[in-house]
Amino acid sequence: MMTELLYQTDSYLREFSAVVTGHDAEQNGVLLDRTAFYPGGGGQPHDLGTLLVGEQAYTLTRIGRGNVHIVEGDLPPVGTTVRGVLDWERRYKLMRTHTAMHILCGVVWRDYGASVTGGNMDPLSGRMDFEFERLQKELVGEIEARINAEVEAARDIRVRILPREDAFQIPDLIRTKINLLPEGIEQVRTVEIVGLDLQADGGTHVANTREVGRIRITDYKSKGGINKRIYIELDEA
Repeated sequence: MMTELLYQTDSYLREFSAVVTGHDAEQNGVLLDRTAFYPGGGGQPHDLGTLLVGEQAYTLTRIGRGNVHIVEGDLPPVGTTVRGVLDWERRYKLMRTHTAMHILCGVVWRDYGASVTGGNMDPLSGRMDFEFERLQKELVGEIEARINAEVEAARDIRVRILPREDAFQIPDLIRTKINLLPEGIEQVRTVEIVGLDLQADGGTHVANTREVGRIRITDYKSKGGINKRIYIELDEA
């Protein structure tokens, strides 16, 4: 049975109810018919939280392969209704950080024509690699000013799930290497910062750039050739 991925359409869902549909003894986890826990991917870490059955609390340690919810201790029986509660403070920090990285991506591509080659994030911090020939202090300061201007612009973020053939007709998605998606993927989830950036993306984001808050570029370095790395941090809120 496929798991309904609630986070794909509502990143702000903090709690949800679900039914245990199976066990994975090897990973010590349960399969659920629906979930709001993000499993990790695209540089965004997995969510943490708790599964509740009455007074019994099962601490979620990670999401394993196949959307298995790995917990501490014994497993709730198949057929049990559970209440999932996200570690919301951590999730919201990751949402702000992920959107900040898309802002950085969008500005660097729009204003400098540099493609992103990789990235990773933790709550309120992250790093991205770009195809820059040179990256100097003055340019980094300019980039920081421009990304914060996009935060202040209060741009909306829109999420859509498109048929594969429709997504492949969008030039901005082609540039982000959507063509590398495996053949079996029939739908493509897109995240758009209206007027700035459009990417195929499976992660969670805030609804408007103003929620990100000030973005600080804390460091930058060369990773060899034309690969340059930029580090960012966000304030607590």
